[in-house]
Amino acid sequence: MKPNVYITRKLPESIVKKIEEVCHVRMWEEKDQPVPREVLLREAEQADGLFCLLTEEIDQEVLNAAKKLKIIANMAVGYNNIDIEEATKKGIIVTNTPDVLTETTADLTFALLMATARRILESNTYLKEGKWKTWSLMQLTGQDIYGAKLGIIGMGRIGKALIERAKGFNMDVSYYNRSRKLDVEKEFDITFLDKESLLKESDFVCILVPYSPEVHHFIGEKELRLMKDSAILINTARGGIVDEEALFHALKNKEIWGAGLDVFEEEPVSLENQLLSLPNVTALPHIGSASKATRLEMANLAADNLIQVLAGEKAITPVNG
Repeated sequence: MKPNVYITRKLPESIVKKIEEVCHVRMWEEKDQPVPREVLLREAEQADGLFCLLTEEIDQEVLNAAKKLKIIANMAVGYNNIDIEEATKKGIIVTNTPDVLTETTADLTFALLMATARRILESNTYLKEGKWKTWSLMQLTGQDIYGAKLGIIGMGRIGKALIERAKGFNMDVSYYNRSRKLDVEKEFDITFLDKESLLKESDFVCILVPYSPEVHHFIGEKELRLMKDSAILINTARGGIVDEEALFHALKNKEIWGAGLDVFEEEPVSLENQLLSLPNVTALPHIGSASKATRLEMANLAADNLIQVLAGEKAITPVNG
């Protein structure tokens, strides 16, 4: 008898067919809307496998409802949407999709850095609204990228990929991480700094650390005050790492120059969020891994994890054993 799988978001047909070859599949059919909570709870009751996105909160309530669940295949690198401790207690394997989105996310991070520094979106709007009447000396001037100091918080795969892009712009790169990466320092000729020194010295600070309760509001009022008034903060990791209230005040009061944000504490971000009212914020709707090829690779890896575990084999990219 085929195991039951529930997919929480409409997937490309090729991915669904792959899973259907070995599983009985039910799927939430609304392409751009997350599955309602009551539907998720109901479907979890009969599921042997769950294919989910980071938009689904797989907490204790869901895990208690899921009497037969063997695997949660999360189509993301991060997994703070899942109660890993509770899943582990119940013997449920959790998997993620690392590696396949490294280069794409690094591309987006550097693109966001450039767009914020050179006021690309602001300039686009300025032109389209008919405000461009003449050339003037300091009109829409931004910050230089070439030769600037880049500080990276969190030195994993995406951090290393970001260094490669920064080196093409002759940037002076330093990093902060819970533990030093001597091999990375040697390979890329970069410098390890403590958190405070990195914030004080960097022209650009890129946050790439995974989210956990330990890094909630890791960048707050105290940290923002350490940064240069010409500095730019880039966050393509997770919302919640940056205290948005403190960031708003730092930007509004010109304590830092600008911010590029792909992630927010509340997603989708409310249009009432104060940060969206600031001209020195470049805001994106969490598109770090959003290339067609990468998203398909992520979906394929999540599907392969699901299929292997339900066949009694080891997960390819397990989070919890």
